Amino acid sequence: MEAVQDRISIAILALGGQGGGVLAEWIQEVARHNGWLAQGTSVPGVAQRTGSTVYYVELAKAQGDRRPVMAQMPLPGDVDIVIASELMETGRALLRGFSTAGRTTLIGSTHRIYAISEKSAMGDGRGSSDRILEAAAQRSKRFIGFDMDAATVRSGSVVSSVMFGALAGSGALPFARTSFEEAIRAGGKAVPSNLKGFAEGFDAAQGAVALPIEVEAPVPQPSTPAGRARAERVAVLPEAAHRNALHGVARLMDYQDAAYADLYLDRLAGIAALDVAPFELTAETARHLALWMSYEDTIRVSDLKIRASRVARVRGEVQVKDSQLLGVTEFMHPRLQEICEMLPAPIGRAILSRPALSGFLGRFFQKGRYVETTSLFWFLSLRAIAGMRRWRPRSLRFAEEQGRIEHWLRVVAEAAPRDLPLALELVRCQRLVKGYGDTFERGLRNFKAIIAHHEARGGATDMAAQIRQLRDLALADEGGEALSAGFAAVA
Repeated sequence: MEAVQDRISIAILALGGQGGGVLAEWIQEVARHNGWLAQGTSVPGVAQRTGSTVYYVELAKAQGDRRPVMAQMPLPGDVDIVIASELMETGRALLRGFSTAGRTTLIGSTHRIYAISEKSAMGDGRGSSDRILEAAAQRSKRFIGFDMDAATVRSGSVVSSVMFGALAGSGALPFARTSFEEAIRAGGKAVPSNLKGFAEGFDAAQGAVALPIEVEAPVPQPSTPAGRARAERVAVLPEAAHRNALHGVARLMDYQDAAYADLYLDRLAGIAALDVAPFELTAETARHLALWMSYEDTIRVSDLKIRASRVARVRGEVQVKDSQLLGVTEFMHPRLQEICEMLPAPIGRAILSRPALSGFLGRFFQKGRYVETTSLFWFLSLRAIAGMRRWRPRSLRFAEEQGRIEHWLRVVAEAAPRDLPLALELVRCQRLVKGYGDTFERGLRNFKAIIAHHEARGGATDMAAQIRQLRDLALADEGGEALSAGFAAVA
């Protein structure tokens, strides 16, 4: 700092399990070792994961026998240092007024952990990372931002040690680097890895602010005769669609089988025959058709929950050692409708069409369940459900989805010869159909309403613009009020 203050206030915003309390203790240890007074408090919250907690540390120079009165929590406009473990936590600190231009040193990670509300939004519900970075630069004396998650992985440590290193590297506290390192050693836990994380954070604090680099998924390379045969079929499609089509083929062979991937390519070829350069319609259809054909049903969810790749990813995220056991508990709430959709179409329809029977059976599916997918019983149960994939083409859900897809493609094919921009907007309406449960039903309802509007007024000269506007309104508002207003406006 430019001048040593008599009082320094520090707010730490961290998600549950990220070691915010340990970081607060380390800071107090450094201060006390250097002859300062220190006090730490915490205010737990209920945000993402196990909750976002605000840890508050206040440091003060000893003034003879006088003992300062320290605050219990940070106040807007009265915080010298803010440390946030994730970019959205940085945004929350800004919204709460903890960071002040000309005063606050703001240290925040630029990686994102998406909230449930962001993931479940009809459209792109992600908060704007660029806007947070811009606000962070404007509302702080100095903003230090880097990908703390990547630094944690590189060092094999925890994010709290990386944040501690960034604090030391910022120079916002009047203490030597060795004092910070001694605090880690005094803790006595995972000292070597914590020192590595500390060094990563210290060095990163000297660099420029940058968002994590998003790496585009590589194009799948077929490794089986069946995969190579489908790749040859993709090669005859317009080049603009090759990347999406290869991803689509790989996705659908994993989802169902090679015959299902052939159905995908047959449908895509029909659209490609109606397209012209630059073949944007074919490329977009390749993407959205694959997404719809790999709809999420109970069979798919069960399959994904028990995959070895998922278990390996979870082990990596929580840094499980070879000598440790991992237990994973999921919350699942399949409804009667979703159970019936797995059954052969005649049986599923028979149950759902009888109110008395469906009402009786529905009582057994009213509450969600906590399922330990790493236990033998639940693993085998989900494995049995996932094994029903071979019978999926006979299921009620499969019949319903294929009917919807065929109708959608028929509408697109009818529009393409006379109005390619309109056909493209109709293809992109598939974005509304996603997820499962209530999210899926809301999206499907909006999708049907927009397609019905097109079919009723398909001759309008500005129909492409109308469809785009209505789709954007549907994606922006889960309740459907904006879409209803949009229909009234175009009427």
